[in-house]
Amino acid sequence: MSKAGLGIAAFFIIGLALAATNFLTREDTAPTHSMEPPDLSDVEAGGPIVDVALPAELSPEAQVGQRVFEVACAACHGTNAAGQNGVAPPLIHPTYRPNHHSDQAFLMAARNGVPAHHWEFGNMPVIEGLTNADVRAIVRYIRELQRENGIS
Repeated sequence: MSKAGLGIAAFFIIGLALAATNFLTREDTAPTHSMEPPDLSDVEAGGPIVDVALPAELSPEAQVGQRVFEVACAACHGTNAAGQNGVAPPLIHPTYRPNHHSDQAFLMAARNGVPAHHWEFGNMPVIEGLTNADVRAIVRYIRELQRENGIS
């Protein structure tokens, strides 16, 4: 093998060795999930997870959504979607802001249920008996509550 060939081979071997060393000794720099749930150890079982400020007035569609939410969702997600410790998460939380959970995601959750992924409350079941209009009204209610609480 010529000197040039040896030099090229050495270059690649050293490069591979440096890459392998970097890979094997690197610290895990993967970001943690930016939407980690809060520590709930101080919240009594079944208690609200977040404090929810209410808007001075809800739009007519959000008023309908509030009524439907109270019948179909509040038993798990709590009054004003504040969540219930040990039962279900708050929907008035940055995890559910529109750029992370779209309005369509809420519709799909009601229709199909949702495997647990952000919180450790277990899977969300399918919600029977809601129309698309019902879910749109619920989402309008949740979004208005979110905006009032600085989540957009």
